[in-house]
Amino acid sequence: MSFPKILFKVTENNRCPLFSYGDAFSVTGITISMANSEENTLFSTVIITSPLEKEKCKILSSDLTKVLIHYERADKIPVCIISCSGCTGSLRLEHTNESTMEGLDFNDDATELTAMLPQLSSFAFFKNIDEQNISKVVQHFKLNKFKAGDIVIRKGDPGGSFFIIAKGSVNVLNKVGITISTLKQGDVFGEMSLICNEPVSATIQVCEPTAILSIDRKNFLKILDQFPAIQLYFTRLMAKRLSKSNMIRAQDLSSGMNGNLAEIPAEALFQILNMNLKTGILTITELSKGSARFSFRQGCLIKAKYGAFSGEGAFYELLKESEGRFRFTPGIPPEEFETPEVGYFMKLLMEGMRRLDEGRNRDAN
Repeated sequence: MSFPKILFKVTENNRCPLFSYGDAFSVTGITISMANSEENTLFSTVIITSPLEKEKCKILSSDLTKVLIHYERADKIPVCIISCSGCTGSLRLEHTNESTMEGLDFNDDATELTAMLPQLSSFAFFKNIDEQNISKVVQHFKLNKFKAGDIVIRKGDPGGSFFIIAKGSVNVLNKVGITISTLKQGDVFGEMSLICNEPVSATIQVCEPTAILSIDRKNFLKILDQFPAIQLYFTRLMAKRLSKSNMIRAQDLSSGMNGNLAEIPAEALFQILNMNLKTGILTITELSKGSARFSFRQGCLIKAKYGAFSGEGAFYELLKESEGRFRFTPGIPPEEFETPEVGYFMKLLMEGMRRLDEGRNRDAN
């Protein structure tokens, strides 16, 4: 005997511990009610098939069984959306008319991203954005889907995009193809090459069917401008990923180290001071336009002067320099503790790198 079968697919995930967005479940069976003068009997046959690699959930199975009992036959269940009863999290599922569990997918990225919002809001990146604005930020991202074995980015490729793993996992490979770490749902990559305008430092290979959000430099600058709180996230992230050599340099800087921009590029020097919350004065000499002086308070740039330039202009001009002697002196005058910031550091750095790109492109043409 062949029973009718329909499918339900997860369209909204609110911290469910077992299932993910896009997981599909088949519901098969019938319900027969029989009554006579002596008894009232309900006969039901229900078969629920869950994703093969996932655990079974009795709560969700019970919810789907109730739906089938209500409509008596699986093929009588109308197109609808149901919510599970929930445990530590909850799901919303949509009945789809697809006849198989293979190839289930949304064609509309905007619709899919909207449905993923409850799940995305739990990611570290999006926790820096107030809940009512998350949907605005997500609109700047693209949703990309990969098969196991696909290469997302390759070591040495030009940088320029930031990635967030929405579902699945990837391996980080070194130059000889050995896995050095694995990134999972909610983890990010590509931010260093995006912000520092450097080639990709490692190859990223997909471990399993994976969905990844990506954003390019242009759109990243837009959301950074609209939501400055994201700067704090990247400041903390980049601080964690500083190399040992930069950490040693940072310690040396706290004692007033001398150095050369040929050894530590200007953008790296500024990042070290910002990420390590340094307070002091950075003086740079032997530059093409004279000398420069930058004041930092707890990592924030509060004063900037280079030749005839001041404020943001001085910062952008200094990024163009590749040679020059610098010295960092700890401490600032008491009156400078109330001086407002020149601007959000991450925004300044991203804009400065964008201007450098444009300048190189003009020179190339």
